[in-house]
Amino acid sequence: MAEASGQFGVNGPESRRDWPALSDAEARDVLSRFPLPSPARQVIWHGRRPFSSTGVVLLEDGSRVFLKRHDHCLRDATALAEEHRFITHLAEQGVPVGQTWRTKSGDAALDLNGSAYEVFSIMPGHDLYETVQSWEPFHNARHAFSGGQRLGQLHAASRSFDAPARPSRRPLLSTFEVITSPDLMTGLDRWLPHQAGLAEALTHHRWRDDLPQALLPFHEKLKPHLGTIQPRWGHGDWHPSNLFWTGTGPEAQVCGILDFGMSDRTCAAYDLAVAIERTAIAWLDPENNCPVSPDCLEAFLSGYRTRYALSAEERRLVPLFLPLVHVEYALSEVAYYETLVHDRAGVKAAYTDYLLGHAHWFSSPTGQQFLYKLTHLLQTAPCP
Repeated sequence: MAEASGQFGVNGPESRRDWPALSDAEARDVLSRFPLPSPARQVIWHGRRPFSSTGVVLLEDGSRVFLKRHDHCLRDATALAEEHRFITHLAEQGVPVGQTWRTKSGDAALDLNGSAYEVFSIMPGHDLYETVQSWEPFHNARHAFSGGQRLGQLHAASRSFDAPARPSRRPLLSTFEVITSPDLMTGLDRWLPHQAGLAEALTHHRWRDDLPQALLPFHEKLKPHLGTIQPRWGHGDWHPSNLFWTGTGPEAQVCGILDFGMSDRTCAAYDLAVAIERTAIAWLDPENNCPVSPDCLEAFLSGYRTRYALSAEERRLVPLFLPLVHVEYALSEVAYYETLVHDRAGVKAAYTDYLLGHAHWFSSPTGQQFLYKLTHLLQTAPCP
């Protein structure tokens, strides 16, 4: 078995892992339940992203598959089937997503010993951002342009996917149930009981004071436009390390899209705002006030517009969503770090640095300038 390294934590690479690495014996047992071309031999690579355990498994015939394990407190086979239906639809529309394997009994994923397992064929191309922390910006404008093109293609393809929203009880989703409520705090009070462990985790924070102060000014600007939202499924976690690339240089193009674990029924403007938040702002460089890359932002939007034409109202919604897109996911992370993995650094990062810190940045002169720049770029785009 390949030696398992640590994980990417909230403050960078860590030697520990929240979830045990996949073992050879485990991989052989799990994969024997899928109709693969030959039995599994060993795990030859371990992923370092948090929230699950992943690995590349070598089969006896020399081929490889990608195996992912989720604890049932985060995902079970039913939850993974929701994601797989979206992946299958996108593949039918020509979007380059990973091929999923069904079990021998025809299920989208396997529930076994308190965990859920899913299997994917190996995607062609390069994991160009494998060693990069999630949410780091694109390396250059060419990568950003290609990333924008593929997200636009995904949004165009998802127009014909009409599955309902995922259940509110699912943790760690990119959702907008709270922020699209006419009253933000009422929406939060309605959503919060469905999030396991969140009410308990929030007892350690002055959230009823903190959240209105940080978020209500942005929500007041969004509220008049809530009636114009056209629901649509989105990826929910669009950043460079969830993409595969044709090469390793500056000319590399996106050739594969990974990790639909946060996908849900939101809308194109919201999902585009999520992508901008996770690719255009260097959140992991707070000492330099989280610098932005105007060139990459412009390139990303230019690429996106080659595949998807935002309506006038969608263009208005994107910058209105942007300071709020992180809210529900950040709150879900607070519960995750507090009640599941008991990581105090993770709780601080999720609540103070992420939930409140991102909102405070958008309220700062730098954040306001960024929103003004984004609004200008969107409003000067050609109308569909």
